[in-house]
Amino acid sequence: MTAHTSTTRLTVAQALVRFLAAQYTERDGIRRRLIDATWGILGHGNVAGIGQALVEYADVMPYHQGRNEQAMVHAAVGYARQSNRLSAHAVTTSIGPGATNLVTGAALATINHLPVLLLPGDVFAARPADPVLQQLEVPYAGDVSVNDCLRPVSRYFDRITRPEALIPAALNAMRVLTDPVETGAVTLALPQDVQAEAYDWPEEFFAERTWAVRRPGADPAELAEAVTAIRAARRPLLIAGGGVHHSRAEEALAEFAAATGIPVASTQAGKGSLRFDHPQDVGGIGHTGTATACELARTADLVIGVGTRYTDFTTASGTLFQHPDVRFLNLNIAPSDGHKLAGTPLIADARSGLAQLTEALVMHGHRVAAAYAAEYTEDKERWEQRVDACYEADEPDVRPTQPQVLGVLDSLVDETDIVINAAGSLPGDLHKLWRARSRDQYHLEYGYSCMGYEIPAAIGVRLAAPERPVWALVGDGTYLMMPTEIVTAVQEGIAIKVVILQNHGYASIGGLSESVGGERFGTAYRFPSDDGTYTGLPLPVDLAANAASLGMRVLRARTVAGLRDALAEARAADTPTCVYVETKTTDTVSGAPPAQAWWDVPVAETATRPSAVKARELYERHVSTRRRHL
Repeated sequence: MTAHTSTTRLTVAQALVRFLAAQYTERDGIRRRLIDATWGILGHGNVAGIGQALVEYADVMPYHQGRNEQAMVHAAVGYARQSNRLSAHAVTTSIGPGATNLVTGAALATINHLPVLLLPGDVFAARPADPVLQQLEVPYAGDVSVNDCLRPVSRYFDRITRPEALIPAALNAMRVLTDPVETGAVTLALPQDVQAEAYDWPEEFFAERTWAVRRPGADPAELAEAVTAIRAARRPLLIAGGGVHHSRAEEALAEFAAATGIPVASTQAGKGSLRFDHPQDVGGIGHTGTATACELARTADLVIGVGTRYTDFTTASGTLFQHPDVRFLNLNIAPSDGHKLAGTPLIADARSGLAQLTEALVMHGHRVAAAYAAEYTEDKERWEQRVDACYEADEPDVRPTQPQVLGVLDSLVDETDIVINAAGSLPGDLHKLWRARSRDQYHLEYGYSCMGYEIPAAIGVRLAAPERPVWALVGDGTYLMMPTEIVTAVQEGIAIKVVILQNHGYASIGGLSESVGGERFGTAYRFPSDDGTYTGLPLPVDLAANAASLGMRVLRARTVAGLRDALAEARAADTPTCVYVETKTTDTVSGAPPAQAWWDVPVAETATRPSAVKARELYERHVSTRRRHL
């Protein structure tokens, strides 16, 4: 430290909180606070360090009290997604189980490329007592703690074993959080003794910093190659992924689609990139997609992926794109995704790249053939009729099916509503049926498809958009995973709306189990029967009473008509409100259409039970159609 440098003596924890309060992002001339609040559950690994610092700087760092560490990360992820990754939350925990409970949330954040700062407490750096409470002893390595579980699910990890090490670590953490390619979970593990240790910090460390979120354009040679490929294609199809939303490229995509006539399908993360009624929107693609999009994919000679990772649901496990000469053009800010499926890469920000493509194609007067446009337009109209049939409820005085629940909600919302889901049978129904009215109405976490995400994520989304109606749609299986943050919503007056669909078990996995020869074993919430299966009476569990016991207002809906009234009342509510509905088993009339494309779940190669034998025969027929795109 030079003699003329001004310093301030603070603990490591105090310095970190003060540093975080001075970090900003900027994109397109809009400046935002980077770390807008901190979630925490305080224990012996952080109460005297980060906990004390949060009290010290409560005027500049808002605090949210969580009930489950994983849920706190989900709330932070929901906030970051709704904030277009330009603003994020930090999450602090104690050592031991508090820290390891972060792992699932960290994996979800990193897989979905959403920023969250994790600040778990760690064991003593000075090791005055070894082991301390909750410390994992590792005989072969003295510098390993349970926090090392966070390394593979973090985009950046550091353990701050000396005060001065915080300076480069904190700067690196901000760099990664604001990098549109690298962003995800960032972990700074904080030994509990180091958190409380004082140090003379240079004042420059606390100066306001603005991290520019870049929008790189395309390389001219790559752009020219992309334009040539599009102009040569007779049946192009664009797949919009989550990168369209992250880049705020929805308007650029709409202009590209309108100018070229190229149809646009969407992944779970990309749905809503175009409004459902945009002429070029053909709905979800892949295993949970629409018949319109999947048929176009089977015959496409050029697939233009924009901001997508091409997961197995999108590609139908490598069986969807069947044109003998199909090629891929991948507009992506991440080179690793740009080269997938042996595609022609166009490495650029989604909005910048789409604008460049549109300008070049308009200059050449390029547009798809009228016959191709008429074909997908007619197919889309037929699919919308199927959606109407699923939503329609001829008998208002009976229990609704799950699609009818979505239909009633669909009839009540407008473009301001946000619908959140992550796991179970709902993602498939929503991807096929939901009519997204705005760029951010459809919030599906399907990168990790984590049960328990919905309720805490709804809290995070509502914090980012307090004026918007925010709906968490959960099945009974998902609800039982993580209802705890209802208490947080009640405590802070965060007026989320929770819809619990009671279908007495894991409906999605039950259907999958039946299709692969598992005979729905272990998927129902029922009493066991004499043969060792769970096929007895449904369990006498009252989830509505549970939600009410956590402080939430609960409306029970027993019929289609009652559901409409309850959802309308919940939408108008200014306090956390739950709508509970028991659904009836779907049938061929009111159930959602079956999968429009395959998904690879390996089936037992040898079995004696007829269901498994039949499932294996079907599996072998499907797997024989898989292609490696080289």
